[in-house]
Amino acid sequence: MNVVSSDSAYSRMSYVAKKCGIKLNPPSIVLIYEDQLRNNIRKRIMPIRNFSKFSDCSRAAEQLKNNPRHKTYLEGVSMEQLQKLHNLLRCQLGGQNLTQGLEQIQREETIDPEEDLNKLDDKELAKRKEIMDALFEKNRKKKDDPDFVYNVEVKFPQEELEACEWDDESDDEF
Repeated sequence: MNVVSSDSAYSRMSYVAKKCGIKLNPPSIVLIYEDQLRNNIRKRIMPIRNFSKFSDCSRAAEQLKNNPRHKTYLEGVSMEQLQKLHNLLRCQLGGQNLTQGLEQIQREETIDPEEDLNKLDDKELAKRKEIMDALFEKNRKKKDDPDFVYNVEVKFPQEELEACEWDDESDDEF
C-alpha cells in the first residue's frame, strides 16, 4: 500500500523567498529563504552550469526554475528576476564589471522615447513592447485603487498648440 505524506505537499508551500542574488565565482544563484515549517532562515546556493557569455538568459532561467531540485525553493522568485541575474552573470563573463553590467541591464529595460522602433528587428521590437506593457500595467489605475477617478478630463494649454496650414484648409471644405 502506497501512502502519500501530507508533509510533502505542505513543505512545497513552506519555503518563502526573502532575497535572491548572484555569486559570480563560481557562478551561482543564491537564495535566502524562510523555512516556515521549521521557522528558520536558510541559504541555498544553486550552481549555474554550462553557461557562457553567449548563452540565452531566458532559457537558462527557465531551466533553473523548472529544475526538480530547485523548483520548490524558486516558486516565490519571478522569472524576470532570474533572467536579470543570468543577464548580469553573462555581462560579467563578457568582461564587464558589476557596475557596467548593471548599467547595461538598466539600459535594456528602459525605453528611449527618441528611439525609432521601426528600425528594430522583430525580437528587439517584441522586447520593447513587453517593457512598455509592463510599464503600462504598473502605472494603470484600476477601479479598486483608492485614487481612481472615472471620466477624467484634461485641459491642455492652448499656447503649446501649433497651427497647421493643412488643418485650417480642411475646415473650409466641409
